[in-house]
Amino acid sequence: MRKSKSMLLTAAVAALVASPALADRGEDGQLNILYWQAPSIQNPYLSGGTKDIESSSLVLEPLAYYDENGSMVPALAAEIPTVENGGVSADLTSITWKLKSGVVWSDGSPFTSADVVFSGEYCMHPEGGCNAATNFTDVSGVEAIDGLTVKISFSVAKPFPYGPFVGTTAPIIQKAQFANCMGAKAPECTEQNFGPVGTGPFKVTEFKANDVVLYEMNENFREEGKPHFSSILFKGGGDAASAARSVLETGEFDYAWNLQVEPEILTKMVAAGKGKVVTAFGTSVERLMVQLTNPDPALGDKRGTVEGGPHPFLTDPAVRRALSLAIDRQILVDAGYGAAGQVTCNVLPAPKVFASTANDWCKTQDMAQANKLLDDAGWVPGSDGIRAKDGVRLSILYQTSTNSVRQGTQALIKQMWGEIGVETELKNISASVFFGGDQSSPDTFQKFFADIEMYTNNFDGTDPEKYMASWTCKEIPSPANQWLGNNMPRFCDPAYDALLVQMSKTAAIEERGKLAKQMNDMLMDAGAIIPLIHRGGVSAHSVTLDGVRMNEWDSELWNVKDWRRIHPS
Repeated sequence: MRKSKSMLLTAAVAALVASPALADRGEDGQLNILYWQAPSIQNPYLSGGTKDIESSSLVLEPLAYYDENGSMVPALAAEIPTVENGGVSADLTSITWKLKSGVVWSDGSPFTSADVVFSGEYCMHPEGGCNAATNFTDVSGVEAIDGLTVKISFSVAKPFPYGPFVGTTAPIIQKAQFANCMGAKAPECTEQNFGPVGTGPFKVTEFKANDVVLYEMNENFREEGKPHFSSILFKGGGDAASAARSVLETGEFDYAWNLQVEPEILTKMVAAGKGKVVTAFGTSVERLMVQLTNPDPALGDKRGTVEGGPHPFLTDPAVRRALSLAIDRQILVDAGYGAAGQVTCNVLPAPKVFASTANDWCKTQDMAQANKLLDDAGWVPGSDGIRAKDGVRLSILYQTSTNSVRQGTQALIKQMWGEIGVETELKNISASVFFGGDQSSPDTFQKFFADIEMYTNNFDGTDPEKYMASWTCKEIPSPANQWLGNNMPRFCDPAYDALLVQMSKTAAIEERGKLAKQMNDMLMDAGAIIPLIHRGGVSAHSVTLDGVRMNEWDSELWNVKDWRRIHPS
């Protein structure tokens, strides 16, 4: 018997409804995420804050991610290019990406190679600042071969050519939306920066800077049946302890990020049985950044810039070494991190092939040596016990984000520095502001209008080349690049820059390891960075949330499309 068109249509609809893949899309309702550092923007090219980069990763995607093991996995790309599959040229001067076909933006328009080319031009624009500029080091051109093929050329051979568009710090933005937001105009495009059109599993429906972001599922997302959640409430603000409590004790939220909470408190919270803690070690280091330029407000626009001149006392290597020697890092670990922290003397603590042992002197507190260094350098204690020289007192403004563990660490370090005659004023700033991209704020970690600042940083993937590029001369934040450089100490050494160039031309992993260690050791010897703790990432999720794969090599939200609700049977 021949079936009518209406019968066939009814059968087709029934099949679609019965299909588990399609029936799953959005069926789990709202996902509630809490980052105690609130997002200030949804464009990661204009912010170095993790909360901005990770929240925007719900919408914007790169060509490839790093998974929880540090391996590259395709996102918008069809495969990972290699020399073996012909995607990377034999002379290592180009990489060609094949894009997935049929991908559309959340507004329904096709995603093409033109968007990839534009994203490269956007970040590399000479009149703009770009937080992901190091991803594009040595890029000489980004070319559309056809609608689904992009070729990236380098000015030198690149043994590791996966900087551009790999990882959530360097995603693809839509050309049609951002075409009039190039260069110096980029920060002015509020509508685009707060609500980018994306290819990811969600899209922004409401954005309140430094507060909350509402997302709904992207009906045009390319994977059938995903995402499983129909919407996301992404709340920001508060502190790490309250964030942990909201998942582990009250169950108000499904996921809480970066639980920098005293270990004994976290253990008590877990006992409530509403959530579980997930951890992973990657390359995160809690460190002190040392301001090498003068942050004096009297300098006006030159404050905290190379043009404003050197710091009045932190350019003395004896002072910088003494500050490090005075710190008992194990006490900091025991008090604030427990099993989620390890003493480190490197800004590059992992993977093992890149981890230096040349700086292990810092693992042992040595007050006697610290005092001797200052004595020999002519820093003499005054009647108040604070050392001074030529009318300059060792008085430090030490800033960080507001967080109980960080304020505890500040208090301990202040006490330790007091024992060597250093005065310390403590300042804490709302994390949403400190790590934000507000060009008008004087309190961002990139402007660094203080003497010492403390925070954690890491890098995407397992190769540190672009991370070590953070401390090249051109990465120094300044008004010229909208304060978007990554070189917070304002460290500048041509010899360091030369090592990075050498690394960019070196293929053998052992040799790359040696060069990375050399650069790490230069930063440590200069005292531009004082590492404290190799931190494991600590987050928590509800016992009803499944699919979380804790990732320290990329965004923790990298596979949110796979998250789903566990429903009681």
